[in-house]
Amino acid sequence: MTRPIKLFTALFLFIGIFAFGQEERETPQDSTQVAIDSMAIDTIVIRWEQKKIDNIKKGVDLRAPKVSFLGTKPLNQRARFASPTSFWENSNQFNLDITETAFVNWNAGGENAVSALGNLNFTRKYKFAHTSWDNELRLRYGINAQKGRKLRKTDDFIKLTSTFGFRKDSTSKWFWSAKLNFNTQFSNGYKYPDRSTPISRFMAPGYLLLGAGTTFNPEGKKFELYLSPITQKATFVLDDALSQQGAFGVNPGDNVFMQFGFLLTNNWEEEIFTNIFINHRLSLYTDYINSFGNIDVDWEINFLFKVNKFIQANISGHLIYDDDIKFDEVLAEDGSVLDPGIPKIQFKQSLGLGLIYTF
Repeated sequence: MTRPIKLFTALFLFIGIFAFGQEERETPQDSTQVAIDSMAIDTIVIRWEQKKIDNIKKGVDLRAPKVSFLGTKPLNQRARFASPTSFWENSNQFNLDITETAFVNWNAGGENAVSALGNLNFTRKYKFAHTSWDNELRLRYGINAQKGRKLRKTDDFIKLTSTFGFRKDSTSKWFWSAKLNFNTQFSNGYKYPDRSTPISRFMAPGYLLLGAGTTFNPEGKKFELYLSPITQKATFVLDDALSQQGAFGVNPGDNVFMQFGFLLTNNWEEEIFTNIFINHRLSLYTDYINSFGNIDVDWEINFLFKVNKFIQANISGHLIYDDDIKFDEVLAEDGSVLDPGIPKIQFKQSLGLGLIYTF
């Protein structure tokens, strides 16, 4: 019999005995028998059949466990507590590319030369719920040493970007954003071999762009498209000699040139093949007031070939067009400007193999 049937049978017997006892009390014929019957129904004991375990898994120890503290030792280190979840994504990267050329009794001629290019990239990104804040600082400096001449600068920039965004819900790919861009350089620039007159310095020029707009930033993708119809662009020339020449678009004698216009930026990074990455950065700006429709272009594209964790090769190109940067300027003997020159497309290409370290 199953357990429910046994329980039901016991309950039924109890009710029957109880009812029989009541009938005896109502019509007692023998007082002694009634007392005996009532005592007989005071206690009912129901015992369940104990079932043995049919199947015992192999390796199960049914003995009582023995606990001993003889082998315990004190902790050498303090217990680590769980740290709270961080919504910051941090990255620090250092690159050093070195190119060396040496000649010994080389019939075709040539000079020994060494070139070095260093990059430092710092990123701090915060993203949680409706808020995002992306920050990036890029530092680059390159030099070239060749036998028989002084060091020459081959590359030089400081670039800081900060974008703060807010979206209406956690599933939207569009953010209402405010962006800050700052660009300048470390040291003086020259038109080699002339080293007497710098053509650029730290904060001459310096560019500061500050505006508001919208950013398209899909989840899980290294893609960002920023559109800003209201962007203030300030060009700084904090060198008196260059400002007197009206370099980089400032009025002669002024140190700041202000513009107000439209800015579009696009950053994209993707692994197109195994260990081959493409990195693309584009910035387009046009001024509403002075030269609407004339677009300043700053475009970088890099192909990275990762050999291993510490070695990579890269091919990069950088194109710049700025209507305020003039070439072929003609000066009179007294220093006055006869011909301010014309803007030209600037292009730089580099190929390197070097070390990469992420920390």
